[in-house]
Amino acid sequence: MNDNRIRIAITHGDTNGIGLEIILKAFEDLTILELFTPIIYGSPKVATYHRKVLGLQTQLNTIADAKDAKDGKVNLLTVFDDEIKIELGQQTPDSEEAARKAIEKARQDLEEGLVDALVTAPAAANNNLTKSPQALSMLVHDDLRIALVTKNVAIKDVAEAITKQKIVEKATTLHTCLKRDMRISNPRIAILALNPHAGANGLLGDEEEELIKPAINELEQKGIQAFGPYATDSFFANGDFTRFDAILAMYYDQGMAPFKALAPDNGVRYTAGLPFVLTAPDHGSCFEIAGQNKADEHALLNAIYLAIDVARNRSTYDEPMTNPLPKLYHEKRDDSEKVRFTIPKAKEHSQHDNTKPQQRVTQHEE
Repeated sequence: MNDNRIRIAITHGDTNGIGLEIILKAFEDLTILELFTPIIYGSPKVATYHRKVLGLQTQLNTIADAKDAKDGKVNLLTVFDDEIKIELGQQTPDSEEAARKAIEKARQDLEEGLVDALVTAPAAANNNLTKSPQALSMLVHDDLRIALVTKNVAIKDVAEAITKQKIVEKATTLHTCLKRDMRISNPRIAILALNPHAGANGLLGDEEEELIKPAINELEQKGIQAFGPYATDSFFANGDFTRFDAILAMYYDQGMAPFKALAPDNGVRYTAGLPFVLTAPDHGSCFEIAGQNKADEHALLNAIYLAIDVARNRSTYDEPMTNPLPKLYHEKRDDSEKVRFTIPKAKEHSQHDNTKPQQRVTQHEE
C-alpha cells in the first residue's frame, strides 16, 4: 500500500453510459478528498464532453502517470487521448474499447503498487477482471452480504455446476474475506439450499443431502462456522438472515433477488478472493438515462468507501501476520454456536419451514 494517503483507481466505465456522470457527481463535494486520493482512468476529452453535456463543474487534474497524482485533487490519468465518437445511450465497440483500455491500465498500476484499490464504473469490459476461478462475487449493503457459488450460469445448468468442492472453496474464500477484508473476527455463514423447501428430504431434489450438507460438515471440520442448508423463502421472510455475517447463495437470482428487495438502492458489488481490492456500484451502465443528469452517484460512493475500508483492513490484518508469534496453547472448540443455529429436526422434515434457528441470539462482536 502507498506509504502516504490511500490511492483509489476509478475507471471511467462505458463512455456512452452513466459512468462519468456518477464520477463527476461523486467529486462535486471536495471534502471527500480528505479520505483518499482518487485517480480516474480515462480520457480528458471524453470527461470534458460529459461535463459540458451535464452542466457539472467538477475540476479535474490531468496527469500522465499515477506517480504524479496529487493529494487533495481529482486526478484524471490520461489512458488515451485519441478522438472517440460519443453516442450517449448506445453501447458501441468504441465505448467498450475505451472502457477496456482504462481497466487494463488501472490493472497494470495495481500490479505495480501505484494504487491501493480499484473501483470500476459500469462497463461490460469489467467482467474480464472477475474471470479468475478464485474470484467470489459478493453483494454488499451495510451488514447484508450475499456471495454466490455460481455466477452467470443458466438455470438449467445450475445443479450440474454445483459440487461439494465448489461450495467448500467458495465458503472458505468467503470466510477469509470476512476475517481479512471485513475484520469480523469469528464470522458466521449461512448456506442456502438449492431446491424448494431445502429438498424436502429428497422429494424435491437430493443436492442438499449429497452436496450441501457434506460441504457444511467439511467446513465445520476446518473450523469455519457454516450453517444450513436454509430454504431461501422462509430464511429471508422470517428475518433469519440478520443473524449471520454473510450468506452463500447457490446461484445468481437466489442471491440477487432478495438483495435487491432488501437493498434496492446504493448496493456494492465486491469481488473477494483476488490479490487486489475490487469494488463496483451494483448497477449497470443505464444507457436509457445517459447524458440526462438523472444518475445517482451514491452506489459509486459506497463502492469507494468499501474499497478504502478493505484496503486499510488488509494492511492492518497482514502486517502482524508477516512475523507471527508461535501459538503456545490450543484453543478449546466451542460448539455453542452450532447448537444455536442447527435446524430443528421437527422443521427439517417439514416442507414448509426449515430455517428458523432454535433461539434468537444477539449480534456478536466484530
